[in-house]
Amino acid sequence: MEQPGTALAERIAERRAGAGDPRALVGETRRTVLPVPSVDGRLWSARSGGVRWVCAFTDEAAPARFALHHGSGERPVEYAALPGARLVDEIVPGPGEPAGLAVTAPALRGAGKTRQEK
Repeated sequence: MEQPGTALAERIAERRAGAGDPRALVGETRRTVLPVPSVDGRLWSARSGGVRWVCAFTDEAAPARFALHHGSGERPVEYAALPGARLVDEIVPGPGEPAGLAVTAPALRGAGKTRQEK
């Protein structure tokens, strides 16, 4: 059985290669349920270039890898499975500041680092 985020990971890889349709990427993001790390009930995000990025993943193994690299050991890193449409329509525009959705697909591992915003 195919992982839920496989089609989205393929759309991301296409765009990074300079191919694919951006509308297909947005549509696939909206249809996919994405694991989003959280600590103490707050979604994990990172700031870069004046933008707050909500961090999400396309595969089920990624949250465990994320916890190994970003967990404090004192607090467990938990995950919320959120529909991409909710992330795009409600969560990202919610804080009233420049924000975006950073989706890490398996092929993009190591492309960037994230940290919890205090």
